[in-house]
Amino acid sequence: MKVIYLTGFMGAGKSTIGVELAKLLNCPVIDTDEAIVKKEKRLIPEIFEQEGEKYFRNIESQVLKELPKGDCVVTTGGGLVVASENREYMKQNGIVIYLQADFHSLYKRIQHDPNRPLARNHSYDKLKTLLAERKYLYQEADYIINTDDQEPFQIAEEIAKLV
Repeated sequence: MKVIYLTGFMGAGKSTIGVELAKLLNCPVIDTDEAIVKKEKRLIPEIFEQEGEKYFRNIESQVLKELPKGDCVVTTGGGLVVASENREYMKQNGIVIYLQADFHSLYKRIQHDPNRPLARNHSYDKLKTLLAERKYLYQEADYIINTDDQEPFQIAEEIAKLV
């Protein structure tokens, strides 16, 4: 089985859906953010504060390329798609699924999460603009799945049927 990469904005449900999908496909799920924390031995907000976003994005790209090349589900950070090399890498090495959701739904899910430095440090309007800037990058995915008004297991079942 090819790697299944779940992409999308913060709060789209990548981590939750990834766990459900991995159960259905009987394979491991790997979260790029968790892999970064393990590699760096510090939390993502700390990396952002101490090193900045550019450093974090470089580590994110490195970690992506160090992950297994098959038989797993990979849940990506919301900004991983910003680097064209990451989008190309995922397309060449697996199936890319964009988990799309309405901005208002996303914002409700992320607004009080202390583990999301971009959400914590940006206003509603700034986050909405950030999504608009990234949306076309997410849409380069092989499949687009809307996560509004669906339970994670339903979305996982839909993805499993596609792949």
